[in-house]
Amino acid sequence: MKKLNLMLILFLGLQAFGQTKTISGVKFPLTEKIGKNELVLNGGGLREKYWMDLYVAALYLEAKTTDASKVIYGTEEMAIHIKIISSSVTRERFLESVNEGFANATSKASAEDKKKFIGFFSDEFKIGDVIHFDYTPDKGLKVTKNGVVKGTIAGYDFKKSLFSIWLGSKPADENLKKGMLGKG
Repeated sequence: MKKLNLMLILFLGLQAFGQTKTISGVKFPLTEKIGKNELVLNGGGLREKYWMDLYVAALYLEAKTTDASKVIYGTEEMAIHIKIISSSVTRERFLESVNEGFANATSKASAEDKKKFIGFFSDEFKIGDVIHFDYTPDKGLKVTKNGVVKGTIAGYDFKKSLFSIWLGSKPADENLKKGMLGKG
């Protein structure tokens, strides 16, 4: 009986251990509770620029898809989670990249929403920072940095624009887009 209990404990321990997926050296949970639903890890990848590894991003959805349009125009709960892995990602560079992404985005965000969003990032970035963009239809897009809620932007339009930065027709990084869509 003791052996059976020990085997059961080992099995359950290994099960819990396997509840993450390593993407470019960063572990992401296979599921995340966002709003009312448990979302699944759709995919993820590495953001590179000029041969430098900058951050790793993961996409969470209610159901897996390889269709970027379904994600961008989807109205259900979804999330993009980012982990900074380079000291080259400063607050200024991140916001510069986001502003460039907004300019290239499939859907346009209002100037007021962009200003509010940029205001969420008043402190400097460092290696290991974790940023969550969690969308729920009833509340909008919640921005969290290192577990601290920075703010929420109500509405669907801003979410479309923000998600287009990574998944639109002119993404920040084509390989990252493929990875987030489970194609990489």
